[in-house]
Amino acid sequence: MSHRNARLTVHGRRLIVRRVRELGMPVAHVAAAMGISRQCAHKWLARFDAEGDAGLFDRSSRPHRQPRRTPLEIELAVVETRRRSRRGPDFIAAEVGIAARTVSRILRRHAVPYLCACDPLTGEVIRASKTTGVRYERARPGELVHMDVKKIGRIPDGGGWRAHGRQMGSTAARKKARIGFDYVHSIVDDHSRFAYSEILTDERADTCAGFFERAIAAFATAGIDPIDAVMTDNHWSYTKGTRLPKILRRIGARHVTIRPHCPWQNGKVERFNRTLQTEWAYRQVFTTNTERTRALDPWLNSYNTRRRHSALGGHPPISRLTSPT
Repeated sequence: MSHRNARLTVHGRRLIVRRVRELGMPVAHVAAAMGISRQCAHKWLARFDAEGDAGLFDRSSRPHRQPRRTPLEIELAVVETRRRSRRGPDFIAAEVGIAARTVSRILRRHAVPYLCACDPLTGEVIRASKTTGVRYERARPGELVHMDVKKIGRIPDGGGWRAHGRQMGSTAARKKARIGFDYVHSIVDDHSRFAYSEILTDERADTCAGFFERAIAAFATAGIDPIDAVMTDNHWSYTKGTRLPKILRRIGARHVTIRPHCPWQNGKVERFNRTLQTEWAYRQVFTTNTERTRALDPWLNSYNTRRRHSALGGHPPISRLTSPT
């Protein structure tokens, strides 16, 4: 198998074949030029002669025989004991008569879920995994949008600890000062990753609903219209207020909530929040909170129109939108 320090890749092996078989160069000269031994060059030539171009690709390093591998009947017994007893490796190991670490490897090999993710009464999976093999992207703008709030500390006049160091917050007066927080409300389109954000004073239900109403207008201006569904977490400001449901009914959109304590299910806006922090809020030292607030709109415009997005093939979100005529 090739590795990052390997002398040869598939292309290098083809080069050996070409130089020796087509150009007639001596094997010793080709090996010296490529920094490998003659034995190595002869090995790849022999594989090419026997198998053609397919012989130049990497082969699996898995052994042909595994005489010490746990027999299949024991593996099946481990899986059945786990299904029946819903107990951990220590218990199963004593029941089956093998080591607990061997039990763990068998359970992982058979993709048996961890006990912490299962219902203790039924054994069924009740907790979502943080990793998933299913990644989705909606087919058109507005089919699904993601909404969330990010709370960040306000900056005192003259700058905070990022401007003056950690020692500036060590005085009693500084510790007692109530600076408060800014609440950055954001909404992201699933298909295009187009984003809209506002800095507001709280995250109450009416505040969230008002932000959503303004976001609808901003998205429509960008060409995202209509909105079919809105995904949020289960915060009371999204689920207990009366104004947001009225707006959703008016535009004919569904409200989709994620599973409790599973923020990764709303991952597109959560990832946007992280980008918001690293590229706007904490990218440079601001001396006042107003200075940072004024920097949001220019950054957001750059994010939507110029910043390359890896999920969009290196293009900005605006590349997937067609402005309304």
